[in-house]
Amino acid sequence: MTKKTSKEESLAWAKDAYDKLKDRRDNPIKFRSKLEEKVAFLLSELGVFYEYETKKIPYVIQHNYTPDFVLPNHTVLECKGYWDAADRRKIKQVKKDNPDIDLRMVFQSPFNTISKRSKTTYAQWCENQNIPWTSYNNIPLDWLI
Repeated sequence: MTKKTSKEESLAWAKDAYDKLKDRRDNPIKFRSKLEEKVAFLLSELGVFYEYETKKIPYVIQHNYTPDFVLPNHTVLECKGYWDAADRRKIKQVKKDNPDIDLRMVFQSPFNTISKRSKTTYAQWCENQNIPWTSYNNIPLDWLI
């Protein structure tokens, strides 16, 4: 069953749409491409109200993680010199999606900070995520056997 719209509701909606359209003309939108600009022009010419890039919709893309080393004891060693934000997100998601994996980080410099603006080191980040870590020079023997 569809709800009937009163004339007053229709007029209120049209006035609101017109005001928003007028606002857009006063403050032109910067589109990311000429195609988007053409579609926006078409919509406007047809009197179709739209919102441009006003919502964020989360999504997940399935990827496969290829560990650096998988040992006979099923320990996974991931070795990092420079460790950027994308790599940290990947490791965090791998651990989240595979809680039984025995993933351990081996760093060239575990006390480097994760960014110029952060005081958090690679080692501290791992500790916050409950991921064992070590430096290359101090790999514990019990990790390897």
